[in-house]
Amino acid sequence: MSAPEKHRRFRVLETEPYNGEAPVDLLLERSETPTELFYVRNHAPVPEVDAGAFRLEVGGLVRRPLSLSLEELHRELPVVEVPATLQCAGNRRDELVRVRPVPGEAPWGAGVVSHARWRGVPLAAVLEAAEVTEGAAQVAFAGLDQVEKGGERIPFGGSIPLARALAGDGAPPVLLAWEMNGEPLPPEHGYPLRVVVPGYIGARSVKWLRSVRVQDAPSDNYYQARSYKLFPPHVGPEDADWSRGLMLGELSLTSVIGAPRDGEEVPRGIVAVRGYAMAGGERTVERVEVSADGGQSWTVAAHEPAPPGVWTFWRAELDLPAGDQEIVCRAWDSAANTQPERVEPLWNFKGYMNNAWHRVRVQSG
Repeated sequence: MSAPEKHRRFRVLETEPYNGEAPVDLLLERSETPTELFYVRNHAPVPEVDAGAFRLEVGGLVRRPLSLSLEELHRELPVVEVPATLQCAGNRRDELVRVRPVPGEAPWGAGVVSHARWRGVPLAAVLEAAEVTEGAAQVAFAGLDQVEKGGERIPFGGSIPLARALAGDGAPPVLLAWEMNGEPLPPEHGYPLRVVVPGYIGARSVKWLRSVRVQDAPSDNYYQARSYKLFPPHVGPEDADWSRGLMLGELSLTSVIGAPRDGEEVPRGIVAVRGYAMAGGERTVERVEVSADGGQSWTVAAHEPAPPGVWTFWRAELDLPAGDQEIVCRAWDSAANTQPERVEPLWNFKGYMNNAWHRVRVQSG
């Protein structure tokens, strides 16, 4: 596949597989991210899929295994549209790299996050049609892409709890989506069908979906059993016990400053500070605060309320004296969680889940 058409300021980290992110200041221009700015995270080349021959296989702990064409998905199940913000577990990894190296992982900045309107069928409706049986606890997904690991070719995959798949208690539905922002999925975003799991790390929103399997345990796919796991700072790849790593799922609360940019020169006096904030799971962002004196005093930013699984943009005004300034931000969510102050205690050898206060340095005068 040829490289997708992206904005001239889109930052490409790899061309094969294709991976890249947009600058945060561009992401803040509109709440719905255009395809030319939407981040791309792939672990293998984009597969070529014959949509006419495509079948989604649904099996495992179900009474009625299903094999569904795209036409059957469109015609026989309820179709809904869901707003959801996807964010990679490696978002803001570059800040961890500045603490200690994170070998073998892409040095993502703070732009590995994007928002779209997704259209498709609720996963819960598919599971209802398949009739989930007793003992079911997880729903596992596998894609059509092929990754080389340990001399084997495997699909990218992962799983989520059955309770999340069924979207109980008012949670936004998990979607099997064929459309984003009113257009068919681009190849790099999972054409012809992908999972969208609002509030969870992007890795659980499996692209080029080929199968849904209901089972009694989490997926044993490499990307759930080994890759997307969290370890404490004192553990390295050479002594990691993968069975003891924390399995990633819900996103951590985070907030990021997009304007002014790090290193930018700004006028002395009132400066507008803008950014995004995102809560994980079924939680929502309730407050964002900004400080220019290391957290001794805070200015509460204005932000628009957003449902679970959707980012919010915020804005504050700070009165900056002349000189070198560090601006920091932090958010609070509906469970009264906030972000940790320092990045150092969050370091891990995979470079995941950095949600420390975000910091930019500016020169005012």
